[in-house]
Amino acid sequence: MDRQLSLEFVRVTEQAAIKSGRLMGCGDKEGADQLAVDGMHEAFSKTAVSGTVVIGEGELDEAPMLYIGEHVGAGGEAIDIAVDPVEGTNLVAKGKDGAIAVMAVAPAGSLLHAPDMYMYKICVGPRAKGRINIDAPVAVNLKNVAEAMNREIADLTVVTLDRERHAGIIRECREAGARIRLITDGDVAPAVECGIQGSGIHMVIGQGGAPEGVLAAVGLKCLGGDMQARLLPHNEEEINRMRAMGIEDPSRVFTIDDLVKGDDCIFSATAITDCNFLKGVRYFDNGCRTSTMLLRYKTGTVRFIDTVHRFGENKPIVKL
Repeated sequence: MDRQLSLEFVRVTEQAAIKSGRLMGCGDKEGADQLAVDGMHEAFSKTAVSGTVVIGEGELDEAPMLYIGEHVGAGGEAIDIAVDPVEGTNLVAKGKDGAIAVMAVAPAGSLLHAPDMYMYKICVGPRAKGRINIDAPVAVNLKNVAEAMNREIADLTVVTLDRERHAGIIRECREAGARIRLITDGDVAPAVECGIQGSGIHMVIGQGGAPEGVLAAVGLKCLGGDMQARLLPHNEEEINRMRAMGIEDPSRVFTIDDLVKGDDCIFSATAITDCNFLKGVRYFDNGCRTSTMLLRYKTGTVRFIDTVHRFGENKPIVKL
């Protein structure tokens, strides 16, 4: 992909965050999501790509914009696009930390077309690459990751969603001696943070959305991290949806290179509310300031972009 496109993708997540952030703490998660979708869609219309949304807001009958299969862009290189205009709609609605506008792109045919269902995932950073096994007990994975990082298990921090379905994972982590950070929503950001030394997060494990799993895989791949995943269909309808997307074996284990193929992908995340490494959108008279993480696998670059946006008198950012 043309390296000049990287900044264009940053503009896409920035616009989603800027628009959505206006509703931070207002209790309107649907409204915040719609504003982010509008911002992304508008920015894509000015971006010189021929993009196909492979992970988006849902099927055509569920989402009027950024639906799976939609073609976006002003024309140019053919790419796959995965988007989550607001990862953590509840976090925005409640004004809590951890909400991001996020997208991942790769050459056409590179991203797994993941159906909207649960996915079991285990994510680690580059120092533990090759040392995870999704079929092994949690304690075994913790032992292997600790050894790879030259640490004790007690030095590891594991992130998982605070859900009843994770009671076993939480118990196994505690029995092994690892520390746990329970989160209420949004597992893409902590998964990517596994790949950043000094983040304080060493593993993300548990069940979450499959689309979010592909987004996390792109970010982790850019950082040299590792991930394994397995789809968790709950009924025959979901199995049929998997098959319709070309996934025949419901028990298949996906490696990070299955989730995102090839040697070029780009990940952009702009904070809506404050995150571990990024500041949320800060508004001021006639403008705002955003904080974005931009990753590219091919070059190995990790950029933190702090941007001040100025709005003209006749260019209101949001019309409610």
